[in-house]
Parts: sequence; structure tokens; C-alpha cells
Amino acid sequence: MKRTTALIAMLCGTPLALAALKPGQTAPDFSTQASLAGKAFDFSLASALKKGPVVLYFYPAAFTPGCTVEAHEFAEATSQFQALGATVIGVSHDSIDTLNRFSVTECRNKFAVAADPDQHIMKAYDAVLKAEPLYADRTSYVIAPDGRIIYSYTDMQPDPHVANTLAAVKKWKAEHGG
Repeated sequence: MKRTTALIAMLCGTPLALAALKPGQTAPDFSTQASLAGKAFDFSLASALKKGPVVLYFYPAAFTPGCTVEAHEFAEATSQFQALGATVIGVSHDSIDTLNRFSVTECRNKFAVAADPDQHIMKAYDAVLKAEPLYADRTSYVIAPDGRIIYSYTDMQPDPHVANTLAAVKKWKAEHGG
């Protein structure tokens, strides 16, 4: 475990990479178990998109330093995303039991995090960390209600993800009568 945590911490300094799925592509649909405020539920991307855009972000592992920072920042910005009609969901390989705790402590009961223990979602979004394939790369997508990706960004530094996705949602909202 120490080796894994050290590896993830080391990878946080890796240079910028581009997300594999590009704006304009159709986002792969998925359903999985997720947790919000410590309670597990079934999350469906198709259902979430009926309510508005979805900010889908992948992160390596719950309770690691960079992932905790990112979760705190998304929690702080959740009300801004909600005001724009957007749903935020984080995805990692962690078990639903781990995510039940993470959703309370680090996500501060503000947004859901989804379990992807078999990595089918990570693989569909080409968000597998190349250096350590058990984990997700830190990749964020904004998906329009029609299922098209309108923004994608990959960088192991957690800080830019919230500001970048929020700007993408605001731009989409402005262009679509918001």
C-alpha cells in the first residue's frame, strides 16, 4: 500500500497529457454503483444526462493526496455546477464501501462518486493510468445532454480540473440559452 501511495504521489508531477476521447465524440453510456453522502445507489449516465450536462471525472484512488484535493475542490464548486444544471460524478477503481466513506469525508456529501472495480468505465473512456493500469488517469470530461463530449482534459495535477470543467459547462450553457 505504501508503494502504491508513493507511486500515485510521484505520478502527480507527470506532464500534461491529452484525453483520448475528444470533443464531438459520443460518450460511452454506463451504469454502476455510486455513493452520495455515504449511501450507495445505482447511477446511470443516460438518466443523469436527462437533467443536464454531466461532469465525469476519473481519479486514481480515494484518500490519496491529489484525489482528496480534487474531491474537496469539486465539493466547494458543486453549488455552481448545480446552478448550471450540471451533475458531477467522480469515478475510480475503489470499492463501493471505500466510496461510501470517501463521499462523506472528502466529497463532503456534495456529489457522487462511482465504483469501477473492473475498470470497464475507465477503459471505455480511455482513462486508465498507463504507468499503473490498476488506477484511473486523472481525466475530466464534460458531456452535453445529447451525449456528446464537449470538453476533455487529462493532467495528474488536480487543481485545474474544477475550474476547467466549470468554464466548459458555463460556455455550453451560454451557447444553449442559459
